[in-house]
Amino acid sequence: MPVGGFLEANVKLSDYETLLEGIGRVVYRLEPDSGRCEYVQGGAASSDPVIGLPSDKVHPEDRERALAQITAAAAEHPGQRASLVVHYRLDDGLGGFRHCHDTLILDADAQGEPREVYGVALDVSEQVRAVAVLNEKEAHFQAAMNAAQVGIFLLQDGRFKYVNPYLIHLFGHSEAAFLNGMALVDLVVAEHQEITREASAMQQAGEPGRPYEITMIRQDGTSLPALIFGSPATYEGRPAMIGTLLDISRQKDAERRARELADFDPLTGLPNRRLLSDRFSLLLSVVERDESELALIFLDLDHFKRVNDSLGHSIGDELLRAVADRLNSVVRDVDTLARLGGDEFIIALPGIHAQAAAEVARRLLEVCASPFSVAGHDLIVTPSLGISLYPDDGRDFESLLRNADAAMYKAKDAGRNTYRFYSREMNVATLKHLLMESGLRRGLGAREFVLHYQPLVHVETGGIIGVEALVRWQNPELGLVSPDQFIHVAEDMGLINPIGEWVLREACRQLRVWQDAGLPTLMVAVNVSPVQFRQPGFVETVADALAASGLNPHFLELELTERTVMEDAEQTLKTLSALNEMGVELAVDDFGTGYSSLAYLKRFPVGKLKIDRSFIRNLEVDMDDRAITSTILSMGRGLRLEVLAEGVETKAQYQILRGMGCELVQGYHFSQPLPPEQFVEFLEKYRTTLKD
Repeated sequence: MPVGGFLEANVKLSDYETLLEGIGRVVYRLEPDSGRCEYVQGGAASSDPVIGLPSDKVHPEDRERALAQITAAAAEHPGQRASLVVHYRLDDGLGGFRHCHDTLILDADAQGEPREVYGVALDVSEQVRAVAVLNEKEAHFQAAMNAAQVGIFLLQDGRFKYVNPYLIHLFGHSEAAFLNGMALVDLVVAEHQEITREASAMQQAGEPGRPYEITMIRQDGTSLPALIFGSPATYEGRPAMIGTLLDISRQKDAERRARELADFDPLTGLPNRRLLSDRFSLLLSVVERDESELALIFLDLDHFKRVNDSLGHSIGDELLRAVADRLNSVVRDVDTLARLGGDEFIIALPGIHAQAAAEVARRLLEVCASPFSVAGHDLIVTPSLGISLYPDDGRDFESLLRNADAAMYKAKDAGRNTYRFYSREMNVATLKHLLMESGLRRGLGAREFVLHYQPLVHVETGGIIGVEALVRWQNPELGLVSPDQFIHVAEDMGLINPIGEWVLREACRQLRVWQDAGLPTLMVAVNVSPVQFRQPGFVETVADALAASGLNPHFLELELTERTVMEDAEQTLKTLSALNEMGVELAVDDFGTGYSSLAYLKRFPVGKLKIDRSFIRNLEVDMDDRAITSTILSMGRGLRLEVLAEGVETKAQYQILRGMGCELVQGYHFSQPLPPEQFVEFLEKYRTTLKD
């Protein structure tokens, strides 16, 4: 009989009725002979049974599926008894469905057709609804677990039984790798594995958990600082631990950054004064134990302020970083290079004696000698270095630092771009420096500055063609102070601009007075500080000085050092061109001591080169100085520039220069710088001597 007909048949109840009285489910029996279905229990009491496959209220889709299952079971067990479970929905007459769980036992004939079927049907609608609610809650819970931005895991015996997606993503391992026997300690660095085992065991044993920090390893080998919190749990009837893992990388980065801000200079990344002081204490304990020496170098950049003033602090900051990189290339791993602040650096050198410290200082000077390329500018900056030695110059950090600072000022007094060792006599010099600072402000207002004039001599004719105006400070306490003693102090204090402007105005005024008095036609050369030259409005300052004195611009010559001219060459060219168009003569002073680019030099509208006195001093005995001087003279002629040798002190030097074809000279061989009245007297006597 076809299965459909068999299920639709209606047969009478048999002796099974009594046996099944106690079963709280609907039980029915299907007879293949009549094709009828009769209820053994449950359904018989109802005139309209609503449960069991015989019901015509079975959802059509579920009915077809159930019939297919019965046919398949009979075909698989011909001449045997088989059992199967089917689920289906029944129309409840209210627009919804009831759910049935039906267990079928069937006998199949030899041809594999169902012969007799017993069904035990259970209305599981309430359970289905309950499961649906649970599933919905589980779905929400699972969604929350999946969306959580914290690692969630379940451990049993230290091994993972569950991990959420965030944890999988955080470590880079697959879920299968986690759940295939991986333990929590497998992800922990060796030094933190013991604390991890102890904490996991305590929490699995039911003790309340406490957060603890460990360092873990990701799948790619990178480290991960983590905060673990675990609580007791049960998994499959056995004790377990459920835990959360928080990635605290950002917190650790913030802590590290806070430590860096406390211990390191944020601009250069070098240790700051506080960290250097701490390290120095350790270094001192080591050198005391080993009875060795230690050197401290105080390094200050020369004229750094003018970079900030002329190019801006951003360029200055970039320059400081570049300087720090070069200095760092010199020091050893055991040394400490620190930035004290501004343009000041400190180098602590353990195990170093005086001679070795001097060698380090020379290397520091060398690495700073070539220009620094910063934001399109070729900048030249030199350092001045002071050196103090342990234990001779101090037995603690502050004493050694103070004395190295004093030695650094001695290096500046010696002309900068050099180094000096500390000596106790320098304390007197430091006091003098402080007095000079307070006196400069007063001196500017009290008109304590004066100009002395040194003649410029034409070699071929012997005539005086001009003068160089040289500033002096007539200090009431210190006497007549030369510029090499106070100019750098004025630059540091920001007074060089008003002093330089006064020199410019006074030189122009004095020359015009001499012209009006009928003195021979002379030109006046005025030194210009690099800071003054970079000052906005410098060209206007020169124009005002000329206008106030009535001096023809062709009689004024401005002298700029080689380093000043080469620094920020493009801006220098604009300023020099404006001065040249005004009619002012231009000269490069101290030539040969800096770093010149001939490509730029030939573009600059300069008319004169002044050979630095350091090459003239030993001209009689030093063949190298003589060769350098001859080269500069040849280069000047090739560029159609006048060349003046300064610092000529002997007749022999003068004769050598004359033999080389030098055009102009200046120095004590002719006259020292003189006050205006004395210069006029000298000029008259010199002219008379020249005639004779």
